[in-house]
Amino acid sequence: MNNLTTRTITGVLFVICVIGSVILSHWAFAVLFLVVSIAGFLEFTRLMRISKIIVYRPSGILFGTVLYASITLWEFGVIDANLLLVNFLILPLLLIVELFRKSTSPFLNSALGLLGMLWIILPLSLLNGFFNHSDGPKWLHSGALLGFFLILWIYDSGAYIFGSLFGRHPMLERISPKKSWEGFIGGSAAGLLTAYMVSASFIEFSVLQWILIGIVIIVFGTFGDLVESMLKRSSGVKDSGSILPGHGGILDRFDAVLLAAPAVFILIYLFR
Repeated sequence: MNNLTTRTITGVLFVICVIGSVILSHWAFAVLFLVVSIAGFLEFTRLMRISKIIVYRPSGILFGTVLYASITLWEFGVIDANLLLVNFLILPLLLIVELFRKSTSPFLNSALGLLGMLWIILPLSLLNGFFNHSDGPKWLHSGALLGFFLILWIYDSGAYIFGSLFGRHPMLERISPKKSWEGFIGGSAAGLLTAYMVSASFIEFSVLQWILIGIVIIVFGTFGDLVESMLKRSSGVKDSGSILPGHGGILDRFDAVLLAAPAVFILIYLFR
């Protein structure tokens, strides 16, 4: 089986899992992305180990789960916002854990453990806030989330296709030589067209609001891709992992989401 076939099969199964969980229920999506966020965090710690930085995984998984669960439960209206204050204890607890470890860089370990949670787990937890739990047609409750993924996926696919066919001018050659301005322009056109088409089906937001969401996804998603490329380059690896055949790891697949999700989260709450 060649790489294109493997990549296609994995991509189709990936889309089915994500969209299927969105349609099934917000709880199904939340559980799926808890697993995704922890898997992404573990990939991050593996890359740090390559750089001789040992982020303590058990405490990272525990505190990362608390961070994800508390934000998700607040977004679903299960707990009061005041309970989110428990997350202020994460950094102090990470430092306390380091007191009992024999490490030559305890502060760096704690700082990068916190970075991994803020960069990976926090943005993925914010996706649960895209669900609209107000009265109205059930299919509309997941419109913002489905629209987000559709715009992002079409932009990413368009950028890959246009970049492969017409790419001549690298955006940031030092970080990602294959990412070109031609790909960005072609992908942006595809993403904005998708945003316009999405507005006809998911009427929770106006056409102009969907276009603005599309612009934010494209800009922050592009930077998200470049940031993850910077991480891999600094660690000297081609892919962040191998859990997704043909695509690499969780961070390779969700790199754009990690920076786009917080920005779109803010927009959605301003629009509502």
